[in-house]
Amino acid sequence: MNPIAQELNDTIVKGNPKLYDMLSHVGKNLFFPKGILSQGAEAKEKAHRFNATIGMATEKGRTMFLPSVMAMTAGLTPEEVLTYAPSFGILPLREVWQKDLFAKNPSMKGHEISLPIVTHAITHGMSVVSDMWVDPGDAIILPDKMWGNYNLIFSVRRGGQIIQYPLFSGTGGFNLSGFESCVRKAAETRDKILVILNFPNNPTGYTVTPGEADRIAEILKSVAQGGTRVVALTDDAYFGLFYDPEALTESIFTRLLGLDPGLLAIKLDGATKENFVWGLRVGFITYGASLSGEARPVYDALERKTAGAVRGSISNACHLSQEMILKTLTSDTYAAEKAEKFAVMKDRAQEVTQVLSDPKYSDAWEVYPFNSGYFMCLKLKTVEAETLRVHLLDTYGVGHISLGPTDLRVAFSCLEKEDTRALFDLVYQGVKDLEE
Repeated sequence: MNPIAQELNDTIVKGNPKLYDMLSHVGKNLFFPKGILSQGAEAKEKAHRFNATIGMATEKGRTMFLPSVMAMTAGLTPEEVLTYAPSFGILPLREVWQKDLFAKNPSMKGHEISLPIVTHAITHGMSVVSDMWVDPGDAIILPDKMWGNYNLIFSVRRGGQIIQYPLFSGTGGFNLSGFESCVRKAAETRDKILVILNFPNNPTGYTVTPGEADRIAEILKSVAQGGTRVVALTDDAYFGLFYDPEALTESIFTRLLGLDPGLLAIKLDGATKENFVWGLRVGFITYGASLSGEARPVYDALERKTAGAVRGSISNACHLSQEMILKTLTSDTYAAEKAEKFAVMKDRAQEVTQVLSDPKYSDAWEVYPFNSGYFMCLKLKTVEAETLRVHLLDTYGVGHISLGPTDLRVAFSCLEKEDTRALFDLVYQGVKDLEE
């Protein structure tokens, strides 16, 4: 093992030995290299005459650039647009994002968390987390309604075993009994489990209530106290898009902090969906652990391992994207701009609810609960989802996503409010076509 990795591991063990045991084989061996990066940092500070360390080109003391490139980035300097960002992410953005986490999640007050590490959006963050915390055969607890990419990231790439429970109960809310049964059964034969909590849920658009969130936290705490280490991963890709007053308006990450030394909370979020900047690819990984003694050294060790995983995969997330997000977050108009777009999304979601309350559709489908996010799902009663999807596309020019034999996902995020009824009428017509 590299001596730097061993030093980081020793720091983690001192703060919480169970935390060290949660790391995968890769995670235990990860470190942030010194070498060229640290030598370059030293040169940047001290090389006042000549600095010939970093693999970028300069011209008369400034970053070299093509004018045609910089012409498209008005208001930004070549240093903000073209240079490498640190593998940790640019520090001002990390600090502002952490500050916003506390503002958006008041229940986090009084808790210590890590400084977020910047990733190439949440998908890359998932891959980094998978490398650090998942070994082949580890149990990955997920609902039956899940984002398909979890399979590639955690199962195909890392060999984790995905174990599922039904997302919804018979009464329409989160299936607490099914979740608890699944988690406890997996914990019976394993020293560690990883639980992914994705709210608002993709594909259904469901977010748990505060009471459901509290019960989820109680279950995971109980399992951790029983001796099974729990890595609880909150996928908060659609955070903030909550349309129903009964939905939890904080991340469930807040409910998992400080519960037990055997429970680690990892928050994955990003500007991608929250700020409607999908292609800029800026995400974050934040840790919340129960630690003895000073927390900062342990979080620093986790951050360095995480940055090492970033360094060993993509080197660093795009500097231009990070600068753009930072300037947006600190803009005087940011809050008003987000409020305006949230209102549009909420109107669309409420219109979907209103249209689907029409009893004429009841013979064709049931509506899965939804109260947030970008999506909602129909449970078809009489036809196959994939058959209907193809028929709607070929006959009416309408696109949806089929999920399994009965479920059809509708992205109301890209549906104008005034088109809502027309769309569902076409889906209904498609069902009737296939029934004939």
